[in-house]
Amino acid sequence: MSDQRVAVVTGAARGIGAATAERLARDGFAVAVLDLDEAACEEVAGRIRDAGGRALGVGVDVSDAAAVESGVARVAAELGPPVVLVNNAGIIRDNLLFKMSEGDWDSVMAVHLKGAFLMTKACQAHMTQERYGRIVNLSSSSAQGNRGQANYSAAKAGLQGFTKTLAIELGKFGVTANAVAPGFIETDMTRATAERLKVSFEDFLTHTASQIPVARVGQPADIAATISFLVSEEAGFVSGQVIYVAGGPLD
Repeated sequence: MSDQRVAVVTGAARGIGAATAERLARDGFAVAVLDLDEAACEEVAGRIRDAGGRALGVGVDVSDAAAVESGVARVAAELGPPVVLVNNAGIIRDNLLFKMSEGDWDSVMAVHLKGAFLMTKACQAHMTQERYGRIVNLSSSSAQGNRGQANYSAAKAGLQGFTKTLAIELGKFGVTANAVAPGFIETDMTRATAERLKVSFEDFLTHTASQIPVARVGQPADIAATISFLVSEEAGFVSGQVIYVAGGPLD
C-alpha cells in the first residue's frame, strides 16, 4: 500500500462520476470507482489503470448500509484509507407532484440523501483518524426548484444543508465539506429528461444552450474540474460552500 491519497467517487460508472474519477486519477489520487454495476465500474477503473493510475471498481448500492460498510472496508484494504469522498450517485424519478408516487419520492431520497449520509459516515471514520479529508457532495441548480422534480429538488437542497453541517462538525479534524451544484450538463440523465419531455436530445441541447449566458451546455469535465480544486490541498480554507457551476448566475 502506498502513501498515495485515496479518493472514492460514487455513481462513477458514467457521466459526471466517471469524468471525476478519471480527473482525480490524473491529479494523482488512487481512485475507488463505485456504482451499482461492478463491471461498469471496472471499465472506468481499467481506463485509469491503463493510463498508469491506481484504481478499483466496487459495486455498491449506496442506499444499503451493509453494502456501504463492506465496500468502504474493501477500498481501505485494497487501496488505502479513503480521505476524499465525492458523493455523486443519483437517480431521477421525475413527475409532477400529483402524479409522483411514494416510491418515486422514497427512491430519490434513498440514493441522494441516505446514500450521501451512509457513504460519509463510513469514510469520515478514516478521515478523522488521518486528520485530513475532503468531502464534495453533488447538489444541483434544481435545488432552487424545478418543475416536475419535487423529489430531486428537495434532495439536492437537502444535500446543501448536509454539507454545511459536515463542515461545522468535521472541520476540527482537518476535513472540509463542500457542494457543487451543476446547471445543465450533457449526460445520460439529461438525455432521459429529453425523452420524458418527448423532444430530441439535440433540440433540447440547442434550446438549453440558448438560455445559458456562456451559450453552451455544461460537460462532465466542467464539474470534474471544480471538484478537482475542492479536493486539493490548496482548498483547505474552503468549506461549507455551495458552488454553482452553471454557465452563469441563477435567479
